[in-house]
Amino acid sequence: MKHTDLTLPPELQHIRGTGPVTQFRPRYQNLLPPCNQSCPAGENIQGWLSHVVAGEYEQAWRLLTEINPLPAIHGRVCYHPCEDGCNRAEVDEPVKIHATERFLGDMAIERNWEAPVHPQPSGKRILVIGSGPAGLSAAYHLTRLGHSVEIYEGAEKPGGMMRYGIPAYRLPRDVLNAEIERIECMGVRIHLNRKVTNLKSEMQAGGFDAVFAAVGAHIATQVDIPARDASKILDAVSFLKGVESGTSTVMGRRVAVYGGGNTAMDAARTAKRLGASEAMIIYRRDREHMPAHQFEAREAEDEGVKINWLRTIKDFDDDRIQVEVMEIDANGRPQPTGKFETLGADSVILALGQQMEADLFTTDDGVTINDGVVEVDESFMTGSPGVFAGGDMTPGTRSVTYATGHGRKAALHIDAWIKGRQWRKPPSPKVVGYESLHLWYHTNAATAEQPELPVAERLGSFEEVTRGFSDKQARYEASRCYSCGNCFECNACFGACPETAIEILGKGYGYRIDYDKCTGCGACVLQCPTYAITLIPVEQLQQELGE
Repeated sequence: MKHTDLTLPPELQHIRGTGPVTQFRPRYQNLLPPCNQSCPAGENIQGWLSHVVAGEYEQAWRLLTEINPLPAIHGRVCYHPCEDGCNRAEVDEPVKIHATERFLGDMAIERNWEAPVHPQPSGKRILVIGSGPAGLSAAYHLTRLGHSVEIYEGAEKPGGMMRYGIPAYRLPRDVLNAEIERIECMGVRIHLNRKVTNLKSEMQAGGFDAVFAAVGAHIATQVDIPARDASKILDAVSFLKGVESGTSTVMGRRVAVYGGGNTAMDAARTAKRLGASEAMIIYRRDREHMPAHQFEAREAEDEGVKINWLRTIKDFDDDRIQVEVMEIDANGRPQPTGKFETLGADSVILALGQQMEADLFTTDDGVTINDGVVEVDESFMTGSPGVFAGGDMTPGTRSVTYATGHGRKAALHIDAWIKGRQWRKPPSPKVVGYESLHLWYHTNAATAEQPELPVAERLGSFEEVTRGFSDKQARYEASRCYSCGNCFECNACFGACPETAIEILGKGYGYRIDYDKCTGCGACVLQCPTYAITLIPVEQLQQELGE
């Protein structure tokens, strides 16, 4: 078991001496946990986990949804970068934040918790184009800010690529529908089969004061593959979309998917569920360099999908694919070897990435499109005043969580712009690294495991593969959080103080320091497991206290 040394944090180690002339005194502080910093949606993860530990589930959900309106969705499809930042990984395993979030999201659906809308109506109307995660998030937050929001969606059903790009075995449609319906119940109107082709005319006709465009990346990237029968080649976006609408079928018993991302894994796993006896993936790099997440590849292989690493398609003829063997160079790039192999396949699905549909902006001269994405400034506004954009349309990482974060930030900028102001993100506190923790209470505690549908039962349907936490599991998992940088009232400071200078104020109120008694010895800082206390110069403390 790994421990930190019981010494002052590095930035405080120059401090020496106590007594009546000591120059430093302790002060409570709230710092930034690395999980919060790593969350693209901007959640206060440590905060809502603390409510879960106490069994205060609705309070946890309400704190979570102040930032993220789609927790049941994110708990399933987010690739949880927050867990990559978790300090717990230095000891055993990160806290399963995503599974605990899903637990709250599912409970909210089951118990029909409603999102509050308190502000007085602003009288302003906002148009959101696209009902994917960025559009839904923006609509949610704009509504909470008092604005009237309408969403125009070109498809038959809302959800964007969450519905048409993520298979139901990863995101059940009843969960997706429930989270969208909650946003509609706030007053957001979603108009389906309403594709926008002239942005300016739509704004004028609807009397909208601003617009947020978030149509996503629905157009598949194409590649030229010599083939005798081009009808046997289709793109993954169209294939998965057709599955959702009930029009996709598997062409032949052997299906090859060309690509190495998460969409490629989904397409191959979906083909197996539609009846393909063989589904293979052909990818030009190795496992280490694939864009898909490791667990996606593992689950695909568990279901019988064969992954052909370091291969690229050169030709497709009837029921055979000619592939060239590749090798990875010193820079991690695939290079051809001149060696060829033949693989058997009846059809090929291309999963080589997606691009956005730019038709929306052809009539707006102020909008600039560069390298297939819309250029926006730091406020998500395009070169056309009042026209904002986010999600997959703009530069950056493409994921449900990043898009949700874009929607929230864009909503804050739109609200400020309408009011003739600018919104600026408040400065973030210092991030608490593992080296600053004093985990005197720590014991190894393995993470709770999410049950999975047995492989033998997966391929006959689109039933959800990964199952959720129980009440007991969720509270246990939340209890594994170290509460980095934030006080959780463990009373360690109270017990460590040799001068009885610390007073307990009661649950939820923390502590008070009697500076007439305090000698600045730092015992409380050394004993605080989360680094929620620090030593500061007496002069700084006096200024903060107004003395």
